[in-house]
Amino acid sequence: MQSQNFTNTFTVEQTPAEVFEAINNVRGWWTGEIEGDANEEGHEFSYRYPAAHYSKQKVAKLVPGKMVVWHVVDSHLEGFEDPNEWTGTEIIFEITSTDKGTEVRFSHLGLGPEFECFDSCSSAWRFLINESLKHLITAGEGPTSPPWS
Repeated sequence: MQSQNFTNTFTVEQTPAEVFEAINNVRGWWTGEIEGDANEEGHEFSYRYPAAHYSKQKVAKLVPGKMVVWHVVDSHLEGFEDPNEWTGTEIIFEITSTDKGTEVRFSHLGLGPEFECFDSCSSAWRFLINESLKHLITAGEGPTSPPWS
């Protein structure tokens, strides 16, 4: 079965450069513990939400104002039969200037309905993308706590 992947899109008034900068400021929109750097290709950063989630991402591609790609090199999701489901998946942000503003298309390639964590992971991504990242882009700050805390 081929994965359908998880995608989410929104549009903001800010410039592609401002959107790109916000995406790379993972500490500004992800809650939990973050180690490392997401601002240069080849760098790695890890995210830990205690007793729930750990993942390490390698910055695979940065195209200023256009695209950000992270490759998940390690993961551990608590409470699932395969806690390493995310390992080997890719997280992509496509940034496009449109007549309505700047469109952000988020995709988690490999995260599809066949994943045991799909419901909870897609719900978490919706919060992080639609609430936290979008708020960081539009207001300069991300929410302080997600609904699952």
